[in-house]
Amino acid sequence: MKTELLQIGSVEIEVKFKPIKNLHLSIHPPYGHVTISSPEIYDLEKVKIYAATKLGWIKKEQKKFLTQDREEPRDFITQESHFFFGNRYLLKLIPATRNKVELKGKKLFLYTKDPDNASLNRKTLYAFYRRELRSKIAEYTARYSYQMELNIPEFKIRTMKTKWGSCATDSGRLWFNIELAKKPLECLEYIVVHEMVHLMERNHNKRFVLLMDQYYPNWQLQKKVLNELPL
Repeated sequence: MKTELLQIGSVEIEVKFKPIKNLHLSIHPPYGHVTISSPEIYDLEKVKIYAATKLGWIKKEQKKFLTQDREEPRDFITQESHFFFGNRYLLKLIPATRNKVELKGKKLFLYTKDPDNASLNRKTLYAFYRRELRSKIAEYTARYSYQMELNIPEFKIRTMKTKWGSCATDSGRLWFNIELAKKPLECLEYIVVHEMVHLMERNHNKRFVLLMDQYYPNWQLQKKVLNELPL
């Protein structure tokens, strides 16, 4: 698969040439990253002409993401709000000999060797996010692999700037944004199903929509919820 970058005014577009029949334009959360999947027989100039006709729509969709509420930067101090699977918790730092996180009621207890070290506290909390997220994703991939009659896919969790998830169809590996640990479980489930459906259908075409409707009927609602939550 060949990939090119296309610049039209202030809009940068990632163009992927694939063995497909039609052009597919997508605007990706959380920052409005633009991609176009193009048939391999098209040249970049033809894709550019197509993109230019869609420029107004692209900017309108990007504006929705750019004006979306953003989470305030965190200082990782006691009484600060943090989210976990859609629920709000108050952080409480506790000096300790070992770094760990525990949830008790509506409080998130962060045991830390250095309460004044925001970098260490962030690292400790994100290690907790990663562990809990991995457990939930493993549960969902096992469930939907059975329903879709697929092998359980390998997946990785990482920081992703432009997407909630992605699917490498060639290797069958899935990637998920660690920030999903803050979002409601229904939204996480939607992203897992979305990426697993790509194992059966690479493109966002009619078949993809039908498969999403089949395996996660309220996916469009959860997509809307996720895209309206603070980033």
